[in-house]
Amino acid sequence: MDYKVPVTQARAAFADLINRAVYASERIVITRHGKPIAALISAADLERLQQLDAAAQPPAEQPPAQQPPAQIVRLGGGVVGGSATTRPLIGQDLGLAAQDRTPPTR
Repeated sequence: MDYKVPVTQARAAFADLINRAVYASERIVITRHGKPIAALISAADLERLQQLDAAAQPPAEQPPAQQPPAQIVRLGGGVVGGSATTRPLIGQDLGLAAQDRTPPTR
């Protein structure tokens, strides 16, 4: 059974919601303005979803050995590993920064 909770209430009762997801196997749907924006599920449910996703995916065209290596970005600059084509992405603005939405003071 899904349990729907507004995001403001979810913030206040986060520990309780985690317990409901883990121990009662409930799926908590977090809403904003009545619309679902996120879900809180147990790790067992997540594992099942990942297995279903993997089974539904067609096999990759490239074997894993041909995929570009991972990168480690060090604080203060510098890149370890990776390819020359991925290095220009370091430090590039991807438009993912959160915006300050502090309510106006009265």
